[in-house]
Amino acid sequence: MISSKNIIKRTQCWISQFIIQHNICPFAKREFEKNSIHYEVVMSEKIENQLQELIYSCEQLDRESGVETSLLITPNGLSEFDNFLDFLELANNLISQQGYEGIYQLASFHPNYCFDGVETSDASNFTNRSPYPMLHLIREASIEKALKNYPKPEKIPIRNIEYTKKMGAKALKELLNNCCK
Repeated sequence: MISSKNIIKRTQCWISQFIIQHNICPFAKREFEKNSIHYEVVMSEKIENQLQELIYSCEQLDRESGVETSLLITPNGLSEFDNFLDFLELANNLISQQGYEGIYQLASFHPNYCFDGVETSDASNFTNRSPYPMLHLIREASIEKALKNYPKPEKIPIRNIEYTKKMGAKALKELLNNCCK
C-alpha cells in the first residue's frame, strides 16, 4: 500500500510537471510556490468518509486564510470513472446542502477522466486526468478575482484542448505515468 506522503508527492509532481509546466492552469504556479495548497489524502473506500472529509476541508478553508485551495485525494474506491462521477454529484449536492455553494467550487480530476461526448482516447481528456481521483476545492472569491485580472479567461479551456491534442495522448500518458512512479 502506498503511503499518504507518496500520494501527495506524486500529486505535487503532476501539478509541477504537467499543470504548471504546460500552463494548463495559469493560476496554479503562484499557489504551488506559495505552498498554499492543502493536500488531504482519504484512504477510506467508504463514500460517507470521503464526503465527511470534503466538509472537513471546507471547514479548514473557513478557518485558515493562508490555505488558498485544497485537494482531496481519494486513491481507494473510486477507480471507476462512472463511480467517481456519482461521487462528484454527491459532493456537489453536499456542498450546496452545507451552505458552501457560492463560497467553494469543486473541480474534478481522475486517472480515466473523459469529457462527455469525447472519445476516451482523445488527448483533451488529459486536461482533467490526474494520478489519483481527486476533488479540487477552490475559493469562489479567488476564482472571481483571478479571472477579473486575466485577459480572456474563457480561452483557457480552448487553449488547453488545442495544446493537449498537439502534444498527443501517448506523450501525455507517458508524462502522467512518470508522475506516478
